[in-house]
Amino acid sequence: MARLDIPTSELELSYMLHLPFNHTITLILITCVISFIAFSKEKVMNRLIFWPPAIQRGEYDRFIAHGFIHADGTHLLFNMITLFFFGSIIESFYRQYLFDMGFVLFYLGGLIAAILPSYLKNKNNPRWASLGASGAVSAVLFAYILFEPWKLIFVFFIPVPAIIFAVLYVVYSVWSGKRGNSNINHSAHLWGAAYGVIITIILEPLVIPHFLNKLAQLPL
Repeated sequence: MARLDIPTSELELSYMLHLPFNHTITLILITCVISFIAFSKEKVMNRLIFWPPAIQRGEYDRFIAHGFIHADGTHLLFNMITLFFFGSIIESFYRQYLFDMGFVLFYLGGLIAAILPSYLKNKNNPRWASLGASGAVSAVLFAYILFEPWKLIFVFFIPVPAIIFAVLYVVYSVWSGKRGNSNINHSAHLWGAAYGVIITIILEPLVIPHFLNKLAQLPL
């Protein structure tokens, strides 16, 4: 049985950040390097972006590769800051699995799970494409919320309880996805979030009573 505790104190988090081969930091560095290369080299961007005709040609690596490029610096910064704060915390839970590689595989799986429904919907649409780590980052964020639903998340410097943010996030993503007038792949955000919750529960079913117990402890 896995540990349900995750590092929440500054001391515990500092320890996690200084672990050799911290997987969160490694993923961030790789993503930043590839994204910056793609910003200046259109050929790299075109080779890695998720595009249905390329998948049909057998370029299945794009199911993962699209998560390592971003539309612009703001897109990259937002995803990597979120991954840094919540990935560095949730990593301690997932590294208990698969010979210390659980978090990396969880993250990469999030990229695939988040984009797959969009691909099935748009597989015959050559004008549709997608990129960015948002689906996997959503998986990390929502996995964290299962452990600490009342922890404050700062949204544009405004403190919001994690569980409240989760509800607003889902409502906004569903609403925006139905409007269909945005370049953001809201479907990937939602499926990534669902993947993060489902996989965490499958690996450790006790996270459900843990979450409910935490949820009942309303902040004063």
